[in-house]
Amino acid sequence: MKTGFPTAEIRIQGMAPLIQVFDMAVSLKFYRDLLGFSVTMSSGEGDNVDWVLLKLNDIDLMLNTAYERELRPLKPDADRTAAHEDLTLYFGCPDTDALCEYLQANNVTVNKPEITKYNWKALNFKDPDGYGLCFHWPLPNS
Repeated sequence: MKTGFPTAEIRIQGMAPLIQVFDMAVSLKFYRDLLGFSVTMSSGEGDNVDWVLLKLNDIDLMLNTAYERELRPLKPDADRTAAHEDLTLYFGCPDTDALCEYLQANNVTVNKPEITKYNWKALNFKDPDGYGLCFHWPLPNS
């Protein structure tokens, strides 16, 4: 019996996580306008859409509305948002201090970066839907 993945025959490349968002316009303002992602594909025109594929350098991220427009409640469901605690998206960022200052200057609630027990400098905060975001980079060996 042959074991192991046939890497010579099958190539797997890239990854694009999909997260459910409450208000696409708010999420686009955050990911596109604040963090610099570009919309590369969309389910329609403008910000009032149900799905987008975002790209920033070599990062792909998909956003999808949690509710169809006509079924969206007036405010997010607290139980659904609480479940977002199970997910953190990690991004490489060599200058977490500069990112922290930029975010604070743009009214994002964020604490200063911390040194992790695995010796990385990490900036952790939440996106508008309560998903964890971590921008981190390894520290030089001491």
